[in-house]
Amino acid sequence: MRLILPFHQDVPAASFEPFTPQLFQLKNVHLNTPWNRLYMSTKVAVVTGSNKGIGLAIVKALCQQFEGVVYVTARDIGRGKETVETLVSEGLKPMFHQLDINDLSSITAAAAYFKDKYGGVDILVNNAGIAFKEADTTPFAVQAEVTLKTNFFATRDMLTHFLPLVKTGGRVVNISSFVGSRTLNQCSPALQERFRSEDLSEEELVGLMQRFVEETKKDEHKKGGWPNTAYGVSKTGVTALSFILARRLSRERHGDKILLNACCPGWVRTDMAGTKAPKSPEEGAETPVYLALLPPDANQPHGQFVSDKHVQPW
Repeated sequence: MRLILPFHQDVPAASFEPFTPQLFQLKNVHLNTPWNRLYMSTKVAVVTGSNKGIGLAIVKALCQQFEGVVYVTARDIGRGKETVETLVSEGLKPMFHQLDINDLSSITAAAAYFKDKYGGVDILVNNAGIAFKEADTTPFAVQAEVTLKTNFFATRDMLTHFLPLVKTGGRVVNISSFVGSRTLNQCSPALQERFRSEDLSEEELVGLMQRFVEETKKDEHKKGGWPNTAYGVSKTGVTALSFILARRLSRERHGDKILLNACCPGWVRTDMAGTKAPKSPEEGAETPVYLALLPPDANQPHGQFVSDKHVQPW
């Protein structure tokens, strides 16, 4: 018998359990019960944008290698549940929770869910992102606003609400790109200096990202020292944000041994990157999974940009 759950609850992995009074009670336990304490001690991994592409490959690898519960998340509930059912048919045991990183209420609802059920998260992989095709005729200013809204500002919202939930020994992986590094090298010397500065604050970084968007609307971004790539600028921002937040973790939660890094999965064959890319999604997942599963006694890499499992210059 298949158990049909309300959309806001997780979809159980494995073959869907028969409905029993005990299962109903488990879904509605009081916080201070042995069942809830069991949930609180369960390790949990959350991967955004994981119903397809690199995110899905990361989920598959974590299901096979991570000793805990792995959550598929997606904007679309139907697609997310279909993904879980497919993975279950392959012998894996993921769960599902709806999450649209462009919707702040969706982020806060998901954060509350993971805090209440598990006491937080052990692994967070910020994978969700977008890119316009090269041939897209959408005005560049629109591309800039839409791309940075998802890739930078929504990712920042995720980190704002989920980073406090990361448990001791947790791992945070922000999917960036080598395009962000290349874009940084194409920025003006003044911008490069700020992006590389260890005293760059989150507030200043947000201001720089907003400035880029506003200057594209006036077609003044090149004069402002920016190259003509919205995706590249968004990923420059993600990497810089990763460095800032890693420094903050080192100051404020030093004893918690949390490691946070940005990484490049490489050029991967996905709907977003196209069919000509040399890497499969499984190959693209290797570095993110490596960072997500850094051993408990590891203290590096932290606050780095990593590609092919190696720290890269910034």
